[in-house]
Formats: sequence, structure tokens, C-alpha cells
Amino acid sequence: MKNHYMITTPIYYVNGLPHIGHAYTSIAADVLARFKRLDGYDVFFLTGTDEHGQKVEQAAHNNEQTSEIFVNEISAKFRNMADQLNISYNDFIRTTEERHKRSCQTLWKKIADAGHIYLGAYEGWYSLRDECYYSEDELTTTADGQKIAPTGAQVKWLKEPSYFFRLSAWQDKLLEFYELHPEFIGPESRKNELLSFVKSGLRDLSISRTSFKWGIPVPGDKDHVMYVWFDALTNYISALGYPDTELSDRWRFWPADLHLVGKEIARFHALYWPAFLMAAGLEVPRRIFSHGWWTVEGEKMSKSVGNVVEPIELINDFGLDPVRFFLLREVPFGGDGDYSRQSLINRMNNELANDLGNLAQRTLTQITRNCDSILPDTGKRLDVDIQLIAKAKLLPILLREQMDRQAFNESLEDIWKVIRASNAYIDHQAPWKLKKTDFERMKTVLRTLVDVLREIATCLQPFMPNSMDKLLTQLGVGKNERNFSDLEKEIHSGIKLPLPSPIFPRYTEAEQI
Repeated sequence: MKNHYMITTPIYYVNGLPHIGHAYTSIAADVLARFKRLDGYDVFFLTGTDEHGQKVEQAAHNNEQTSEIFVNEISAKFRNMADQLNISYNDFIRTTEERHKRSCQTLWKKIADAGHIYLGAYEGWYSLRDECYYSEDELTTTADGQKIAPTGAQVKWLKEPSYFFRLSAWQDKLLEFYELHPEFIGPESRKNELLSFVKSGLRDLSISRTSFKWGIPVPGDKDHVMYVWFDALTNYISALGYPDTELSDRWRFWPADLHLVGKEIARFHALYWPAFLMAAGLEVPRRIFSHGWWTVEGEKMSKSVGNVVEPIELINDFGLDPVRFFLLREVPFGGDGDYSRQSLINRMNNELANDLGNLAQRTLTQITRNCDSILPDTGKRLDVDIQLIAKAKLLPILLREQMDRQAFNESLEDIWKVIRASNAYIDHQAPWKLKKTDFERMKTVLRTLVDVLREIATCLQPFMPNSMDKLLTQLGVGKNERNFSDLEKEIHSGIKLPLPSPIFPRYTEAEQI
């Protein structure tokens, strides 16, 4: 077993229902978690829901429900989404749990006892949607005089008593940390934005609210509840047993190796969170990576427009693994992406059905027809066979580096290069012709294709676990022989393979009546 590896999604805010953006983050994190497990790591994968704050209190009121009932219902929908997406999480944390409340209050007291929190009063421009204060120079003004936050949210002038975190005192320490750990923030564009923001000067951060009650009480002051981001970010250590770090078996996973987040919350994770942890004398996560947003057919997703893409509907239409594949194949992770139904269908039919599905079906059908379903031995391989296998064997090495950069589409492109090379190989070698002219050579060609398909399917397991389970079974690979280390051992020749069945049938739209 290699090192421990901890990966997290953000905890999803329960003021609305799950959509494709939530699915995107969860699937990306799941691919990494599964990849690391295949590579021998002891993985802890955390997801969950963020359930406090004024927006949640308002959403519950608008639904004529208590906050408790409202968050229970929405949190269950997020857990259901994770399960239906085949997300292999180790824990699903909710910020309304007692373990989390205790963790937050302990962290608050530790930071306060170290002199980093003080009581004052705050007045400034506040965005309810972002649950965040903004300075005047961050705002823009519309033609009708309205102030707008950088995120596009409306703001209003607010004044209330507040506890403050001495964020300004951490400016130089944060800049030094970023310089010493250039890999801490990704992608580079987000890193540059954050560095610019920090260098422009940090002000102390308001970390409590008195204008609503749905939150974790500030220790020793029942009139204040914690700022939702102080509360939410703490989930990453709550799930590991903080503050009982010596008793918790999970604490070995801290610091987290990767927090995956959307770009709109990168600042909270890459700026506030390390400052809170440093102030508490705790280690800082190793990496924060923020991905972009999805539009739909070129338009921003919006309930009013009616173009919100719900992940469960996509799965019902296209199947789970094609959806998982499409989301990480279509655009470089870290940039914005545009969803279109036709693009998904094109990927399914061209890359999954034609390229990979057809390659597997042709290979395995030939073995069934010509070898009585018995896996041939390797025979005497020619240079062309050895070169193709060498390309396939390089994949795990390439993927390790790409996964650590969250370059999912690069990984898939490298796998597809081998798939395309394999299709060219089978066309050129033509085992259906060799059957009549050189039977032994035919067996070597088919065995070479099986060995290459095994490498491909093993590497694709994190992206499409169910489909690759079927393919590896058809290739004669046992359930306990599917890690990267198992690729060093050959599949035993002479075993009888199951009858092949298509892994990726072509998708055709149902005719409109």
C-alpha cells in the first residue's frame, strides 16, 4: 500500500437541487479517488452538504418548512445523486451533524485563544446570494445605479455587530506560502487571480452574523452564529475526527491532498481556509483545484430559462458511464464547458461505440469464432505487435502525472490514441484473412489485441467503472486482478472467455410522434 490520499468535493449548498455542475465535480473527484485506489493508495474520499446560512433559512421559509425538514429533504437528494452517479465516497458529511458542530466550535476557540478573533461591528456591501461582503472597489454599478458583486449577485448595505478574523495579519504569510508551494492553486489562471487579490491588500474578515439564527452558535456568545464559510470549510477536518486527532484513525489523511471546487468558491478555499488553519496551528491542504462552469447550448443555466440540466435525467437518457465519460472528455478540466445533447451523442457514437466498442467486439468475436472462445497464447510477436503493446503499457505512467494535474481530458486523449492505433492495427493485420493463410499469426494478433484492450480497460475503470467491469470480464480478467500492479502479470492463455456482448451500443434518438 502506498501513501494515504485524501480528496474532497465541496460540500454542496442545499438552497437548491442538484444539477450538472454538482455532478461534474463529484464525477471528477470520483475518477481521481478510483484512480488512486487502482494505483495502490489508501484513499479517503469525502463529500456532503452545507446546510446553514441565511439563504437556507430563507429557502425553507419560502417552502413553508422548518429549516431542519428542508435541509433533510435536500441533503437526501444530493446523497441520492452521488449514489446514482456511482460516486465511491467514504463519508458523506452534513454540517448539521453534532460531530461537525463540535469541530467548528473547537476550531473557533483555538483561533480565538491564539488572539486571531476580535469583536467589532461591520458595515459594508453584502451579497445574500454569495453570503459574502465586498469592498467598494470590487463592485460594478448598473445603468440604473444598482451595485453588483464580481459574481453578478446583487448587494445591499448592511451594518451589524460581528466577530472578525485578523485576515490582514496573514497577507505576507499567505504570499510566502504560495511562493513556496507553487502547485497549491490550480489552474494557473485562478492562481494568478488570487495572487493579485491578496497582493492588493487583505482586510479583516467578518466571521459571525446576528441577522439570522440558522447556523452554529459562536462559543460563549449565543447572539452570534458562525459565518457560513467558517462553518462549511471546517467540514474537511470534522469528517476526520477533529478535534480528537489522537484518537481518530482518519486523522492520518490530513492534510488533504486535493480539494476540488468550482471557480466561484476558489477564493474561500485558497485564501480563507489556509489562513484559518495556520491560525489554529494546523497543516494546510496540499492542493486546491477549481474547475469552470457549464453552459447549455451556449447559454447560462437558469431555472427561468428552463435549461437546467439535471444529472439523473441525463443518466436515464444515455446511461451513466457515457455521461461520466462525456463530462471529462469534452473540455479541459479547469476551463468552462458547453453542454449540448448532440455533442454527447457524437462522443457516444464516435468514440465509445465506434472506436472502443467496435474494437472490443471485433477482437472478441474473432476469438469466439476462430478459437472456440479459448484465449490464445502470445506466440511469436513481431515488431508491430511489440510496439502497440509498448504504447498501451505506457498509459498508467502517463496517467499518473496527468491525474495529479487534474488533466482528465489529456488522459482520455492518450488512451484514445492507443485505441485508434489498435483499430489501425486490426484493420492492417486483418485476422479474418489470417485465419485462412496463417492461423498461428492470427492467434498472435488476437492475443496482442486482448492484452492491449486489458491495458485500456484497466486505465478506463475510474472513468467508466461499470462498462469496464463488463469489458474486463469478457477479456478473462478476474475481479481481483484489475489494479495497475496486476498489469505486470499476463492473463493465462488457454482460459475460456465468455461470449462477447456489445459494451457501447450506438445511440439513436427516438422518433418524435
